[in-house]
This record gives sequence, C-alpha cells and structure tokens, in this order.
Amino acid sequence: MGLLEGKRILITGVLTDSSIAFHTARLAQEQGATVVLTGYGRMSLVERIAKRLPVTPPVLELDVTDDQQLATLAERVGGHVDGLDGIVHSIGFTPQEALGGNFLDTEWQDVATAMHTSTFSLKSLTTALLPLMQNGGSVVAMDFDNSVSYPVYDWMGVAKSALTSTARYLARYVGDRNVRVNLVSAGPLGTMAARSIPGFDELAQHWPERAPLGWDINDPEPAAKAVVALLSDWFPATTGEIVHVDGGFHSTGA
Repeated sequence: MGLLEGKRILITGVLTDSSIAFHTARLAQEQGATVVLTGYGRMSLVERIAKRLPVTPPVLELDVTDDQQLATLAERVGGHVDGLDGIVHSIGFTPQEALGGNFLDTEWQDVATAMHTSTFSLKSLTTALLPLMQNGGSVVAMDFDNSVSYPVYDWMGVAKSALTSTARYLARYVGDRNVRVNLVSAGPLGTMAARSIPGFDELAQHWPERAPLGWDINDPEPAAKAVVALLSDWFPATTGEIVHVDGGFHSTGA
C-alpha cells in the first residue's frame, strides 16, 4: 500500500519534466494518489508533459491572479475528483526588472506582480479549494531559503520571505479544519524557472561545495519526496513548518 493510497491531490506548476512539481506528481501517483494538475499560459506544453506521468491526469487552466478562475476552481476540480486531500503550490513569478541586481531600481508594480503571483496566491489557492477539503488535508508550498540575502535573487527573495509568513498565518487560520500548511525549502535546481533568473549559476555554484550532504542541481527528486511525505498521514501534527531539502546548506556558515 502506497504512502498516498486513495488520496486526491491537486498539483500546480508542472511545466517541464525537470520541475519539482512534475516529480511530485509522478511520486504521488506511484504512491497511490489520484492527481489533478493545473497550468497557466502554455497549456499545450503542460498537457504534453502530463502524458509523461504514469497515469495521464486531467489538466485545468488556472491563473492564480484571476479571481474569476479561482471562483470556479473548486467546481472544475470537483468534475474530476469528489474532494481533495492535498494541494501543492509550486507557483512563482517575478518580472526580470525585479531580479539580477536591480533591487534598488525596481518599480512597485513589478514588486506587486511578484507578491501577488508568488505569495498571495498561496492563500487564494488554498481558500478557493477549502470546500473540497471537508476531511482536512495537507497544503505544501515550494520555498527557497530566505534567512539571508542572495545575489541576483532580489525581490523574489522578498516574496519568498513573505511566503514563509503567509504559510504560518494560513496554518493558524485553517488548522481548525484539520488542514496542515507546510513549506519545502529546496536548494537551487536547474529548472526552467531557475534558468530565467539572471545570474542563476552564480547563485547555485556554492551549494555542492558547502552543503554537508552535497547537492545535485539536476536532481529534483529529494525535494519531491519531501513534498510527498508532507502530503501523507505521517505528519499529522506538523503545520507552519519549513522542511529544508538543500543538502544542509542552510545550516552552514561561510
């Protein structure tokens, strides 16, 4: 019997088969879950990548900044599953003007876009789907260590700091529904999203040499395994937590 046997999981952010979201979907299916995916923009690409999973899941369009799409999301998901036991938030976007060393020159509108898409969306996605989580469940969002500043990450780092706080407050307010909210803080991975960050190689280059366990920027499976574990029943009393999957890099000094 799999770790997620019988569970119904909605996963966002599957754009390529190198993403944490894709490997989470694969492992979730292998562990017995029924998976529903959402995508935005390049829907034909998401649908094509979905066919590489062990079982081709339904794919729904979702712009997490669109109130109308959010308002119909529970109904649309309900057309494929009779409820949800888990949600994976793997969504983040920051305009190029807010990255790459432009911190002091970034305009508010670009910061607002980053915060809306990367941070507030955790709350809006969760509340949109709460009607389907009648028996409680687990919400897991993808994070990146924000205890210090990093070169080039700039306002995305600020958005991730806000995501950490959002997860804590969300955990407070949905706990009475038996819904857990946790974060997985993964080390840098060579995903499409990461490659869009100017200077990503500079950001990632020290991880393999400083992480006590080492770090492979081409292997998203360790992070995906942590997500699946948090979606399971094996963390029934854990919420508002950050699980670091970065080879231990966050725990080291210079």
